[in-house]
Amino acid sequence: MASQEIETLTAALARLPGLGPRSARRAVLWLIKRREGALVQLLEALDAVRDGLVECQTCGNVDTSDPCGICADPRRDQRSLCVVEDVADLWALDRSRLFAGRYHVLGGRLSALDGVRPEDLTIGKLIERVNQGGIDEVVLAMNATLEGQTTAHYIAERLESYPIRLTQLAHGLPVGGELDYLDEGTLAQALRARRPMG
Repeated sequence: MASQEIETLTAALARLPGLGPRSARRAVLWLIKRREGALVQLLEALDAVRDGLVECQTCGNVDTSDPCGICADPRRDQRSLCVVEDVADLWALDRSRLFAGRYHVLGGRLSALDGVRPEDLTIGKLIERVNQGGIDEVVLAMNATLEGQTTAHYIAERLESYPIRLTQLAHGLPVGGELDYLDEGTLAQALRARRPMG
């Protein structure tokens, strides 16, 4: 039996996505064996993130500065805006380095079963950003789930009166798939093959 502190750490790690109790236990043992190096670095990194983490008021990204590094980057194309469900999707798309524009994080997707309504998401803030002008294209990068596509269609209806090009990721994405779990090749193809909505 491990000490209560080690069991508490194992239980905390086991709650992370992709880690179960056995994986968490292996991670804890690995950290214990390397406590002078890896454990200290992990603790310092966690402290820095805990103390400096903020939500970007422009796009909804999570970073250590507001505006985030993406919104503050002058090399980004301000005329192109990619709308995603959550921060994990933004990070997945940005890792591909194929989209040079800016992002907008909705904070979820519409879901009648879960009680998620349009006002629960940042759709109003998205409309405000488009209404301010300077945006030529809005890419709807919703997950290929029923809720994701419902969200995309709702946003498309809200944006149809604006003089913008409205596109969505190609449907080469697997149905039921989530962007955060896709490889960069699949994401790259989906971005290249985006097409107008409707």
